[in-house]
Order: sequence, then structure tokens, then C-alpha cells
Amino acid sequence: MLTVSGCSGPFSSLDPQGPAAAEVAWLWWLMFGFFSLVLLAVIALWHYAIKRRANDMAESSVVSGWIIWGGLVLPSVSIIVLLIAGVPVGQRMIPLPADNAMQIDITGHQWYWQVNYPEHNIQLTDTLHIPVNTVVHLQLHSADVIHSFWVPRLGVKLDLIPGRKNVLKLEASASGTYRGQCAEYCGVGHAHMQFTVIAHEPADFAGWLENAGRSGLEQQEKVKDD
Repeated sequence: MLTVSGCSGPFSSLDPQGPAAAEVAWLWWLMFGFFSLVLLAVIALWHYAIKRRANDMAESSVVSGWIIWGGLVLPSVSIIVLLIAGVPVGQRMIPLPADNAMQIDITGHQWYWQVNYPEHNIQLTDTLHIPVNTVVHLQLHSADVIHSFWVPRLGVKLDLIPGRKNVLKLEASASGTYRGQCAEYCGVGHAHMQFTVIAHEPADFAGWLENAGRSGLEQQEKVKDD
């Protein structure tokens, strides 16, 4: 029960609310189940080995069979199965231009996140608003050191490398508030480099864009007047 209690929570990748996160969770459960069976088989063989009689020695052909099937075939088949299951999952996470995705720029600083909507003149700090069931491409930049953008319930993590742009494909399947964290140690303030992702229904997001864009424009005009 204590182990299962760790499968939920704001930073649990086993409680997905996005397509990519759901596939990662599915792949994790597949690996967990498969290797649990392997572990049980190894324990059973170990129990058999210590319980058998000392003079009950196996013939050399039987020993060779254990080495071939247990030492070569089983690991090879396990790796092949994981590749067959995992490679398509990774392929679907690649941000392709054909996605017609919404573009958002994110810059990691020590120790906060700068969020910019280039088409709407909106800038935020430590907060990201996205529409539900819409593919979003996050253009990730770093202003100083290596950071790592991670929203466990929505998708995989991706590093921000100084001098380089990395693109992360993000999508939420349900509205709500999701917690994110820098997953790469980036200095003394690393533990506090968290952020929030708010997923809206499409109509609500359109209203938020309009209000936030107007507020940003009004703020710019006030600065010019001053």
C-alpha cells in the first residue's frame, strides 16, 4: 500500500494527464511487469539451487542450456521487446513541423522561468497557460547554465542548453493545474525553480489570450507615456 501511494501526486509521472505522459506511464508499467516476472523467476531458480542436494549435479549439456537460454536468449529477447515497444513511443514525442502546433518560447534563468508568447505579446514568469487537446511546441532556451524543463503529468523532460534551442512537444488531455520543476541541478536556488502549467478548455484559453494580450499592450503603453 505504501508503494502504491507513490503513484499519484503533482509530481508523479504515473498519474498522466497528457498523451506523451500516458505512453511513458504505459511503457513504465510494461517494464515493471516484465521485469517483476524475471525477478520472480530468478528467485525461484535461486531457491531451487540452494535446496537441491549437493550430489545432484546437472550434466554439462544442461548447464550449457541454462547459459544459452538464461544468459543470452532471455536478455536479447527482453531488449528487443523493449525496443519494439519504446521506439514508436519516442517517435511520437518528436516535435514535427506537421503538428501545426502553438509556439511558446521559454527561457530558463537562475532561478526562474521566463515564458513568452511571441504571437500575442504576452510575457509571464513561472506560469504557462496552454489549451487542452492542442499540441504545443515549447522553444527552450537557457540564459546561463543547463536547466531541465519537466512537467511529470504532461510529458517527458528536456534539457535547456546555453547557446542552443531545444523543442519540447507538450499536450494536456484535461484542464487543470499542473506542477513543473527544473530537473537538472543548476545552482543553490535549484530546489525553488518550480513553475505551474494551467491547461484551459479552448474557449477559456482564447478568452485568457485576449485578456492577457490587452493587459500587456496597456502595460507597454503606460511605460511609453511615462
